[in-house]
Amino acid sequence: METQTFYSNGKLLLTGEYVVLDGAKALAVPTRFGQNLIVKKGNNQQIKWTSFDVDKSIWFEEIITFEAITSKLLSKNSEGIKNTLIEILHQSYIQNPNFLNKEGYEIETHLTFPRIWGLGTSSTLINNIGQWLQIDAFELLTKSFGGSGYDVACAQTNTPIIYQLENEIPHFKGVHFNPQFKENIHFVYLNQKQSSKSAISNYMTQRHKTGKIIPKINIITYQAIDCKDGKDFAKLMELHEIMMSDVLETKTVKEKLFPDFKGVIKSLGAWGGDFIMVLSKDNPKAYFTEKGYPTVLAYEEMVL
Repeated sequence: METQTFYSNGKLLLTGEYVVLDGAKALAVPTRFGQNLIVKKGNNQQIKWTSFDVDKSIWFEEIITFEAITSKLLSKNSEGIKNTLIEILHQSYIQNPNFLNKEGYEIETHLTFPRIWGLGTSSTLINNIGQWLQIDAFELLTKSFGGSGYDVACAQTNTPIIYQLENEIPHFKGVHFNPQFKENIHFVYLNQKQSSKSAISNYMTQRHKTGKIIPKINIITYQAIDCKDGKDFAKLMELHEIMMSDVLETKTVKEKLFPDFKGVIKSLGAWGGDFIMVLSKDNPKAYFTEKGYPTVLAYEEMVL
């Protein structure tokens, strides 16, 4: 067996966070950062798995037996990374049992972004496994990890997309979104990784309110794509943030952390962590660095 290498893009959700789970049309962009999966021949009916962070440090290392995969043998520490991986591989086995007809594997994953950034460590892994085993990555996601699937769509697409779930089935198409005002857009990391799973479960308690706002979010998504003017785009993002603040019964990140900032701030993905999108006339790096948030990326540094 020759060494095989697979790659998937990371993701950012610019509009439709949370409500994408209930059928809203969301604008998502693939990032310049992502993850590689390298598969080599192994032995002993097991997978020797090693995961590397961007700085080449190992953040996960484990031996997983084929038996653990076929029988879904989880260890007592049920929240552990190993168990999540076994669940993903067990579902992969259901979708393609033939992959265990081998002596074994040595598998490495290599992130090209710091793992704490939350750009899609799980979704890039799931899409890479989908490519490797030639199985449906969306089905793999739904039956193992859960989520809307927009991140898997970004993993396998090299352009911005509009993403929507209709009757739980993912639909997405590439769109031309290359804002003329992109020098006024930056992405700032909030120094804490959010758990998608817990963010989604919190949202579920509020989702009864979403029916009325989904059509409004859909309009914002389309208007954002067509926007020619930075100020108009900023107003749309501000409106989106206020709507979601009402649904989630949570203060906006600007109210909470940056009330004196001259510009518009929009949460991306799970509120309260990961990246925010910042729209401002001047480069905001000095402001955020002084506040203790030194990871500030320009639009072109982040978006593919």
